[in-house]
Amino acid sequence: MQFIVFVYHLFIGIIALNVLYWVFFAIAGRLGKADDTDQPAAPLVFRKIGVLIPAYKEDAVIVESVTENLKQTYPADRFELIVIADSFQAHTLAQLAALPIKVLTVSFDVSTVAKAINSALARLPIEQYDILVVSDADNHMAPDFLSRINNAFEQGWRAIQGHRVAKNINTSVAVLDAISEEINNHIFRKASRVLGLSSATIGSGMAFEPALMKAAMTTQYTMGGYDKELETNIVLSGFKIGYLEQAYIYDEKVAQRAVFENQRTRWIAAQWQFLKFYFWSGVRELLAGRFASGFKVIQAIILPKILLLGLLIAGLFIGLLTSKPVLWQLPLILLLLQMVSLVLSVPTYLWKRVSVKELLLIPVLLLSFVKALLNMRKAFKRFMHTPHTGSPDTQVP
Repeated sequence: MQFIVFVYHLFIGIIALNVLYWVFFAIAGRLGKADDTDQPAAPLVFRKIGVLIPAYKEDAVIVESVTENLKQTYPADRFELIVIADSFQAHTLAQLAALPIKVLTVSFDVSTVAKAINSALARLPIEQYDILVVSDADNHMAPDFLSRINNAFEQGWRAIQGHRVAKNINTSVAVLDAISEEINNHIFRKASRVLGLSSATIGSGMAFEPALMKAAMTTQYTMGGYDKELETNIVLSGFKIGYLEQAYIYDEKVAQRAVFENQRTRWIAAQWQFLKFYFWSGVRELLAGRFASGFKVIQAIILPKILLLGLLIAGLFIGLLTSKPVLWQLPLILLLLQMVSLVLSVPTYLWKRVSVKELLLIPVLLLSFVKALLNMRKAFKRFMHTPHTGSPDTQVP
């Protein structure tokens, strides 16, 4: 019995620390601002920007995305789109060749985004660029995206994360995926900057000084989490990553449950591999008093929000089956606090898209997440690609 009591208190303690983290950062994100500054009428320098677009079998979306991303207000001779084309069909390559962009073809036994980017960094004359941006094959940069990135570098930043938002919210799964991303934007990016920490990166909409990026990409241990390693290596090198809340880049959200499960399997596996290789580095940073860099690794231990909700609900129901009120009261209090943190983190335009249908889908996606957790070994040996379909755009901020 004493062992069961000990396990219960340990479970509640771990859950409580996670909930307090979410609540604290949710409030912080409401009380401060990101790193956006007013756009200057005439920047002192229009830096040369290379936009890296790693793309694996993205024939369905790449031409449309490239066409949209050429519509920047930034001077056309000061930026270049660079498609890193892996396993494309011949007719797609022919279409890309007719556009004013650079195409680098690559091929690997086991394809990953990290391999594609490192190949491009090795082949490109990166000294010709002042900034390197990373964009997914399906992403559409807002017309002023590169101008805002340039403005941030004008202020002295050497690493920046833009604001990635949903390009489509045409299904219930896409709505919930869009909500999830905006919660992460609020907690891991905006709130982190409000508290003086580095913004988390997200795999696209990122901008770096070329030499800094190339150095940070030299060690890549995870199969599908290159951005987390890139972020950590930059922070461990003593640099902070800023966050531009008004620099929008539109990303296609997963529209089907099966794709959601596949994507989360890849993310969970990457998180596990990341902790395996970087956890003790984070501990050493903390012991040395370098909290800003050490916290980046420790932050990876925070339980995912949907899993945390599931554990709290399970704890509540188990507690209700016992004769001790405290066993259901504590999970209930923590559940309510977690709900408050999520409410504070979701923008108004997405709340308007939530209906009973989306709420009923949450338990289903929780089960998909659990399946992804159990199947994460699949992603250790191969990159689990998330297919894009070029879903129609929906009005977003």
